[in-house]
Amino acid sequence: MDANRARFPADEGPCRGPVLPRSDDEVRPDTSDGEHMSQRLTTPMVREDGILREATWEEALQRAADGFRSVVDAHGPTAFGMFSCSKTTNEVNYAAQRFTRRVIGSNNIDSCNRT
Repeated sequence: MDANRARFPADEGPCRGPVLPRSDDEVRPDTSDGEHMSQRLTTPMVREDGILREATWEEALQRAADGFRSVVDAHGPTAFGMFSCSKTTNEVNYAAQRFTRRVIGSNNIDSCNRT
């Protein structure tokens, strides 16, 4: 096994389950009737001391940028990876790969086209 690969116990990190749903049906199973529309988030959420709270867009985006920066600073750009989706537009996928390659400096980008 490669010594530079991240290892996580089964109950930590990415092993805790999927980061995002695999299909629109998991995100919006009932959009035709709008029954659960009131349950959708309308503001960003950030975790503070293990508890989610509402935040401004500026704070949420800054936290995401700081998180990306801390990983790259601590472990180098190849520690960062991007997973894009085949259900989105070519333009969004292009922007994701450009961001990963040009801003972060990593070629670690994949998509569910292959899965």
